[in-house]
Amino acid sequence: MIRRKEDIRIREVKNAMNGKGTVCFHDWLLPEEAAGHGRVFSKLVIPPGCSVGYHQHNNEFEAFYVLEGQATVTDGEETVVLNEGDMNLCRNGDFHGVENCTEKDLVLMALIMNQL
Repeated sequence: MIRRKEDIRIREVKNAMNGKGTVCFHDWLLPEEAAGHGRVFSKLVIPPGCSVGYHQHNNEFEAFYVLEGQATVTDGEETVVLNEGDMNLCRNGDFHGVENCTEKDLVLMALIMNQL
């Protein structure tokens, strides 16, 4: 299967996980195409001042990789800054959130996979 960028579904999600503003999800793989292995396979574009709120993952885990910009990540009880090339892994049962505290877009590659 080939999917050209103009055919990738883009979802604008307001207040993602009770976060701030609107985050754009570029869903390069749809959940129904993933054979039950996960629910999010997306490039996220988080504009300045926007965020994905602090939330828990249950029966799943999430990994995201910073493609562009700088991410302020709360991972459990620790808040850190991640730069391009850094990643965050939120394991099953853990909490995390991500915010763009800069003046340029934050771009992440995000995968939410089912816990086996």
